[in-house]
Amino acid sequence: MTKTALITGATSGIGEATAYELAKHSINLVLCGRRLERLKTIQKALERLTNVHILNFDVRDKKETLKAIASLPKDFENIDILINNAGNAHGLDPIQTGSIEDWDAMMDINVKGLLYVSKTIIPQMTERQSGHIINIGSSAGKEVYPKGNVYCASKHAVLAITEGMRIDLNPFGIKVGSINPGLVETEFSQVRFKGDVIADNVYKGFKALQAEDIAEIIYFAISRPPHVNIADLLVFPTAQASSSIVKKEF
Repeated sequence: MTKTALITGATSGIGEATAYELAKHSINLVLCGRRLERLKTIQKALERLTNVHILNFDVRDKKETLKAIASLPKDFENIDILINNAGNAHGLDPIQTGSIEDWDAMMDINVKGLLYVSKTIIPQMTERQSGHIINIGSSAGKEVYPKGNVYCASKHAVLAITEGMRIDLNPFGIKVGSINPGLVETEFSQVRFKGDVIADNVYKGFKALQAEDIAEIIYFAISRPPHVNIADLLVFPTAQASSSIVKKEF
């Protein structure tokens, strides 16, 4: 039977790449994001491969999140795979000079947004006693680095929520896991540094992970047999040894 996956943050980066990867394997898609035109473009590109439905909302908005997912048509309402990918980083400042607005954005999207979406999907999974949840974390969820403070805290929270989900949903046979990438070359740094030229230097001098690399890993995780759950996976580019150690060659 064809499965249906819901992907948040599907308009760029890992979310978009995952949509393309899953479409190749004929998985039906519910693609969620804030940029409607981007969603329409991706939907048009992928509809030749699989069935695609788009939802235009911001995961930070609890009411809009609940309303959007409640609006799913019958053919898409049963979500077999939830990929909580929406997330971002804002700023790279020491705690004493950090922006409260940046802190709010990271906690609202990375933590609360993940919870809002999960809250709408989990009840149907527990009722069916089946499902698979993949939360996209970060190597920042495993170690704190200088000026990472609140971003690292938000990703540590994702890891804790993932582990809590796995325990609570265990009686229902629901798989829960996290994929935690290091440096991935996406719009991430443009958002973090608000378009500053410093963003252009983040991935110079080494080969960073690409969004497609993570998408392939996500497909690998969800395509394991029923008795196998990839609970926690950390992935770095070869040049990266930790959050702060990267071999660069210029």
